[in-house]
Amino acid sequence: MRLSDLQDKDVVDIGSGDKIGSVIDAEIKKDTGLITKLIVYEKRGFLDAFKMKDEVEVPWEKIKKIGSDVILVERK
Repeated sequence: MRLSDLQDKDVVDIGSGDKIGSVIDAEIKKDTGLITKLIVYEKRGFLDAFKMKDEVEVPWEKIKKIGSDVILVERK
């Protein structure tokens, strides 16, 4: 799997069913080359669309399933 395969996928909290946002980047551990967390643009409402978006870091161990168009995570 490539980083480009993860980018723009929706990230959803499996506990609440809420969309957190979309993947924009990943943090990679330099010595191992493993992904340690995904960087996600937080979902905003329509009126907030023109404001700067917040980034949310999702630790790799919180990812439960990577599907074809969505990534399921456990936020708790």
